[in-house]
Amino acid sequence: MNEEKENWDLVVRPQSSVFDINLKEIWHYRDLLVLFVKRDIVSVYKQTILGPLWFFIQPILTALTFSLVFGRMAGLSTDGMPPFLFYLAGITCWNYFAECLNATSNTFVNNAAIFGKVYFPRLISPLSVIISSLLKFIIQFALFIVVFMVTWLSDGSTLHPNALIFILPVLILLMGLMGLGLGVIISSFTTKYRDLRFLIGFAVQLMMYATPVIMPLSEFKGVLLKVVSLNPMAPIVETFKAAFLGIPQGYNIVGLAYSAGFTFVFLVLAILIFNKVEKNFMDTI
Repeated sequence: MNEEKENWDLVVRPQSSVFDINLKEIWHYRDLLVLFVKRDIVSVYKQTILGPLWFFIQPILTALTFSLVFGRMAGLSTDGMPPFLFYLAGITCWNYFAECLNATSNTFVNNAAIFGKVYFPRLISPLSVIISSLLKFIIQFALFIVVFMVTWLSDGSTLHPNALIFILPVLILLMGLMGLGLGVIISSFTTKYRDLRFLIGFAVQLMMYATPVIMPLSEFKGVLLKVVSLNPMAPIVETFKAAFLGIPQGYNIVGLAYSAGFTFVFLVLAILIFNKVEKNFMDTI
């Protein structure tokens, strides 16, 4: 009796290397990626009264609070820039990075039920977070542009937009990949050490104060300047502000090179750790 040759639509094989990333397979599951992006966006504000308006309300309220507390009450410098616009610029950048980091840091834990029932490239999940966060960033960036144009038309003497605007896609790419790399590393460790889930929110908030979101880099002196200089997000935020607001000495090519190098190293490290943990994380989660 001749045995019929079996034809399989999908063959799942273990990864042969920690560097094994099948980009073709990820592209094959692009429809699933789109569904995950929709889920990430819709689920956040589902059953809320204001819905997507929170995309605008959150940065506006935060910028107003910073203007009142740090601008008026504390009297912190904004390098001569309009306080509300200054804080909104920093918040727009920081929100994208922070959301990428926070959301991807819970990748394994939040998707354990799905990972245990059906196969798909696991990188689809963190990638969907980066894309959905990018869509939110675009909405909040549009808000920033509206406020920027209104301020420029009413008092353009304080604003000096320049050619650095053209490197905005590079800044966005660095923020997204940096959040992805750090988030995936943290997510890989949270499968075993759940305490990291409680620490990450505090750490991200603390990291914001070591970033020129509230104060320009020129206001940091001595040891604080050295600490802030080690923060890879600092050059990105400062360059963003320099591009639109024209903050003096806001652009530093060495700082951006450091941010790019940091992002590359931690992204590679994230891939290594992710591929290693992915093989047996269901046994420890």
